[in-house]
Amino acid sequence: MGGGFFVTGTDTSVGKTLVSLGLMRLLRQQGHSVAGMKPVASGCEVTPAGLRNPDALALHAWANVILSYEQVNPYAYEAPVAPHVAAAETGQPVNISELTRQYRQIAALADYVIVEGAGGWNVPLGDETDVSDLAKALGLPVVLVVAVRLGCLNHAILTWEAIRATGMPCAGWVANCMDNEMLRTEENVACLTARLGIPLLGTIPYLDERLGEDVDPIERVANGLALHPQFL
Repeated sequence: MGGGFFVTGTDTSVGKTLVSLGLMRLLRQQGHSVAGMKPVASGCEVTPAGLRNPDALALHAWANVILSYEQVNPYAYEAPVAPHVAAAETGQPVNISELTRQYRQIAALADYVIVEGAGGWNVPLGDETDVSDLAKALGLPVVLVVAVRLGCLNHAILTWEAIRATGMPCAGWVANCMDNEMLRTEENVACLTARLGIPLLGTIPYLDERLGEDVDPIERVANGLALHPQFL
């Protein structure tokens, strides 16, 4: 069975998919077989093939092992709401044991599986379960994505404390500079590097959508990431 990483973030829309794709590209460049998984996704589009989530589609496309969409995204919900709300409304509760089984099937096919969580670390998946329970069940080293913007220090420190409290191994964190007008960005990244005490795997520069079609953001992210040898 292969290895992998569980990618979580300080909030939703902080760049988890971008970092996940960057990790997939980096590992593929190193010659590994890589799969992606988005176990739970809300905000899916209705298509002739069924419900489809843009993030899960990207993870599916970047894999170099053959998987069905349903393997990549077992729980897909149409409403763009918290997963536990969507699960209750549709009568399709998230079963972590089932997700663990499906992850193991994928892990048997790939050297690495990059699993992207839903929202942040403590986002509920059901009445008594949340994203951290899924991460613990899978047992993968955690990669924490921090949206570097005003307020990030508190969010990042609290999230890391929650991860550390579970005893989960952490491969490190990624600084995603999302606010081009933020003051003292380098000072904030330096502060978090000192406070978190885990490896800074890379800093993603502000990615302006006007960069042009000749600039591949995934390549830029992959080139800026570095994984510690103990996790490879």
